[in-house]
Amino acid sequence: MRIISGTHKGKQIFPDKSFSARPTTDFAKENLFNVLKNYIDLEEIRVLDLFSGTGSISYEFASRGASAIISIEQNYKHYAFIKRTAQELGFSKMKVFKNDAFQACKKLQGQKFDIIFADPPYQLENLPAIPSAIFDNDLLADEGIVVIEHPAHIDFTRHPRFSEHRRYGSVNFSIFR
Repeated sequence: MRIISGTHKGKQIFPDKSFSARPTTDFAKENLFNVLKNYIDLEEIRVLDLFSGTGSISYEFASRGASAIISIEQNYKHYAFIKRTAQELGFSKMKVFKNDAFQACKKLQGQKFDIIFADPPYQLENLPAIPSAIFDNDLLADEGIVVIEHPAHIDFTRHPRFSEHRRYGSVNFSIFR
């Protein structure tokens, strides 16, 4: 796993071998960020990273100059790794919280984020409820973007805020606005 661009471009991140998180592939991450930078200036934005896992997406936003990143991870081992790695990389604008993503959405109600990224475990039972948790709690800024990484069998196209679907290899992203 590596940081694709920005101040820490090329920096390799090595999670513990016993890590159970499934990080977004570098190929999919690079393509997603190419799409995002066409929609929004990635510097000085506020980012919410739900189901942070290894922290890969948060590090990418921090490296590209986001003004604030909130990373939410429920697993203590993953949370501790993200927090430690962010500190080692000097990402002072990145805050990491150990919490359930759905509870975090409620706690953050009314705060506005320019980009919200969610990469839940693919076996998560209530994965289809993620857009509602975000939009019902009014977390997205005007002109903001929500990206949800999900397995191919999940279809968000009927959601009223759905914008587009992108697929990179076996990785699927649904984008909401």
